[in-house]
Amino acid sequence: MANRFARVQHLSVKHVISKTTRSVAGQVLIFQVTLVVLLVACGVFALILQSERDSAAEARRRSTAVAQTFAHSPGVLAALRTPDPSRILQPLTEEARRTAGVDFIVVMDTKGIRYTHPLPDRIGKQFVGEIGPSLAGEVFVESVDGPLGREVQATVPIEDAGDKVVGLVSAGMKVKNVESQLNRQLPIILGAGAGALALSTGVTALVGRRLRRQTHSLAPDEMTLMYEHHDTVLHSVREGVLIMADDGRIMLANDEARRLLELPPHVEGRPVSGLPGLDPETRALLASGREATDEVHLAGERLLAINQRPTNHRGGTKGTVVTLRDSTELQAVTGRAEVARERLRLLYDAGLHIGTTLDVLRTADELARVPVPRFADFVTVDLADTVLHGDEPSATGTDMRRAAVCGIRDDHPLSEPGRLFDYLPSTPQARGYGSGHSQLESDLPRATGWRLQDPERAQAVIDYGIHSLITAPIQARGVVLGMASFWRGQGHERFNEEDLSLAEELVARAAISIDNARRYTREHALAVTLQQSLLPQAMPEQNALDIAYRYLPAQAGVGGDWFDVIPMPGSRVALAVGDVVGHGLHAAATMGRLRTAVHNFSALDLPPDELLSHLDDLVGNIDQNETAETAAGVVGATCLYGIYDPVTRRYVVARAGHLVPALVNPDGSVTFPDVPAGPPLGLGGMPFQTAELCLEEGTQLVLYTDGLIEDRRRDLDVGMELLRDALTGHPGRPPEETCKDLLDNLLPGRPKDDVALLVARTRQLPTDRVADWDVPADPAAVSGMREAVSHKLEEWGLEEFGFAMELILSELITNAIRYGAGPIHVRLIRDRALICEVADGSSTSPHLRYAATTDEGGRGLFLVSQMAERWGTRYTPQGKVIWAEQALPEVMQQPAPGAADAKTPLDGETADP
Repeated sequence: MANRFARVQHLSVKHVISKTTRSVAGQVLIFQVTLVVLLVACGVFALILQSERDSAAEARRRSTAVAQTFAHSPGVLAALRTPDPSRILQPLTEEARRTAGVDFIVVMDTKGIRYTHPLPDRIGKQFVGEIGPSLAGEVFVESVDGPLGREVQATVPIEDAGDKVVGLVSAGMKVKNVESQLNRQLPIILGAGAGALALSTGVTALVGRRLRRQTHSLAPDEMTLMYEHHDTVLHSVREGVLIMADDGRIMLANDEARRLLELPPHVEGRPVSGLPGLDPETRALLASGREATDEVHLAGERLLAINQRPTNHRGGTKGTVVTLRDSTELQAVTGRAEVARERLRLLYDAGLHIGTTLDVLRTADELARVPVPRFADFVTVDLADTVLHGDEPSATGTDMRRAAVCGIRDDHPLSEPGRLFDYLPSTPQARGYGSGHSQLESDLPRATGWRLQDPERAQAVIDYGIHSLITAPIQARGVVLGMASFWRGQGHERFNEEDLSLAEELVARAAISIDNARRYTREHALAVTLQQSLLPQAMPEQNALDIAYRYLPAQAGVGGDWFDVIPMPGSRVALAVGDVVGHGLHAAATMGRLRTAVHNFSALDLPPDELLSHLDDLVGNIDQNETAETAAGVVGATCLYGIYDPVTRRYVVARAGHLVPALVNPDGSVTFPDVPAGPPLGLGGMPFQTAELCLEEGTQLVLYTDGLIEDRRRDLDVGMELLRDALTGHPGRPPEETCKDLLDNLLPGRPKDDVALLVARTRQLPTDRVADWDVPADPAAVSGMREAVSHKLEEWGLEEFGFAMELILSELITNAIRYGAGPIHVRLIRDRALICEVADGSSTSPHLRYAATTDEGGRGLFLVSQMAERWGTRYTPQGKVIWAEQALPEVMQQPAPGAADAKTPLDGETADP
């Protein structure tokens, strides 16, 4: 029984507290108590701050007064002038400190050295604080971390009769002593605050009790519940509400029900069966009182979703509650939302499928395909003809070319791709191109302006069933690049203004991709033009090698791959191939610089290893002189350089980070010679080495860049084996066919990297075209050599060149005997030119000069330069070779056919069957 009473008592107390806090009086009481507490707390806090500030101000005032008083005390100035001021002043400062109630009084000189201090061990040391203002005659107050802890101190000057500062006095208090004064005041402040809080709370409780009696402890929601429900039902909800009596009379109708059912004023109390304008089925449902859930009935021009429920399920008055919802607008909104989703999906697909490549025509075709058939039956894209070539478009709609056509059928009458248009001003294409705004032709059969362009085709378009058109300008950066035309026929509604905005958005997304493709086309064309201008335009005339070559730019644009064929003195030919890392204009320009450098170094007739060393130094200088902001550098460039001599069949080659060449022997076997690998150009620090190969006549040299064999899908070793397989088993295959077969077998349709390929088949100069002699170091031997050369020229049928050649040979041999060293060797070569070579064991090079009238010699090389077409010097491991050439008529330039010519006729000759 006691437990039950306690439980009831607990529940009663809990109920009372809950009731009290929910009532208006309880809420006002809580608000007032909270406000009083906040005000008292703020007052206490303000008093504490005021007391703290007053204490600090009092400490500053006391410190200043004590310091000033002591500074003007009698005897202080005289004590400072004694030899030992501390002996006199220390007792005085301590007595004054205790009397004045400060923590310290410090007397110091003008340099801040203490004479006095409460801690005697601090006397004679530097004062802690700022003395500059006091030396200027001012009183300076500050807070510092001194020997006694955190201190508030005032420093004043001690002045003599002439107002000169002769010392300083500083007096102050420790901060903790200042705070102790505040702590003594806190009980009084807090007690006053507590009393004010208690008094205010009591008054607030009396006011709340009276308010609770007047409001009967009702909560605010209980006081306004009926009003809020009534206002919400009648004015706020977006559904119509009817309360029907059991006999079918309308007891209540809100504003939305009156609007949906078009009820007359003062309808309350009238039977629903007597209402005009209601559909019979709707009237019968409202009068029946049966339950209904989302039944759709007609009410005038609206479709209403009706819900009906009885009101007596809790013992109340019999009747029904009816809710009405207009589903006509909902269905329209649903339809518009579906259209909006479809358009967003179309724009999303456009973002995914338009601009997948940097090809203008491909991008235009993607723009034509995406809207079909969801937005249009047919789409045509016309671009300015200059845009297709990468240039800026013109200001008018003339010279526009059909770039793409796509539709639901292929038998449409629209113009085919590739056709050039000169649109008339009356056409929507010309108007849109000139204004930059889209054009809508919702009724093509009635429109006349577009017919003038091509009346017969326009009539065919109408007969085909196409009835509306939207033309949208393809513009980027404020420049119109072309026009996109959207055509609709049977099966689609006519275009409207909403379709116009969708077409503009669709074309705007594609315009950026088309402009990017146009820019890429222009840059690619510039790079290709530069690349082609820097690569050899034609092979030089020479008889040492049969040459074929290929250059293929990469899919991403031209790169830095290059090759060259350079005729050398003595019927020799230099072959070079290289690769500059990267693509674009910079790589192409760098390639041109390297190729020019190779040409210049080749003119010096340097060995391959020395030439690569000079080229390496050049690349290093380029990288040092070009900053990161102006160029990407050319570190990583590679090069292979070799010289073939058709007389000796020797091929001397060196490489700088490049792939080894492939040798196709006359029997069809393939080898990769062991050419020492040097570092890529520009790294420096490592010498290059040469390899000397003796090649059979008819051997094919295959020089290539890494783009031929390397690919992301295969390793380098796999590519080398594929190259070997493609070259093996084809003896006697012409170099031109070798190039074609290699590209067909090793490269994909669009290579990722550019490719340079050079195939050279070796020839040997017949022995009957070469004559050589050893010459003794005796001036008398010169006449014998002239006679021997004369006989050889008669044998070759070149008697007319005898005089000049004898003169050249005499001067060169005489110079070798007089200034050179043995052994001396003479070689005469008949090739495309008549070549005379004199070799000796000296490395001293002769120089051409003008001899004075009094000089007995010095005219020999001048005569050689006048009689020969060209002459020069090259160095060998054994010494040097001085050579001179005389041009031969074209009929004498072809060499006799060698072994390599048996299967490949030259100069249009027909091979024997």
